[in-house]
Amino acid sequence: MSREPVRPVVSLPGLLAMAGSFSRQSDWTVIDQAMIDEFAEMIDDHQFIHVDAERARQTPFGGTVAHGFLSLSVMGGLAGALVPALDSQTMSINYGFDRIRFVAPVRSGGRVRADVSLVDANVNDKGYVALTYACVLQVEGEDRPAIVADWLVRLYFSDP
Repeated sequence: MSREPVRPVVSLPGLLAMAGSFSRQSDWTVIDQAMIDEFAEMIDDHQFIHVDAERARQTPFGGTVAHGFLSLSVMGGLAGALVPALDSQTMSINYGFDRIRFVAPVRSGGRVRADVSLVDANVNDKGYVALTYACVLQVEGEDRPAIVADWLVRLYFSDP
């Protein structure tokens, strides 16, 4: 089994310099029916396209598909393991998204990976760095990605 790339730890000037040039890709991971069923239980969304294989086979999907928010969560976990950490970081928060598009479904058993690129990094006078990442969740063997999103992160730091 391959291993995820080691998450870089960088200085503040190093992080700012990465904007526009930092890009990484995760290893493939499977979104299987057990994960989909567990997510359905957790969020109480039992729509048949997610949990009823027989009925879902009759749809254009040809079988069950992951919830969009499950796919988004998987993408966030994969991308979060790749992005740089600040050497003086005290906390990071997921600030949200400027844009999320669920472009194509992830079929049960599908393998996905995250592509993440640092688009922008700015120091805020309140003690954090505002980061914008372009994220794509690819589905192995598919022409279109499952998700395209602009992810906003704040890294809080202590003065060196």
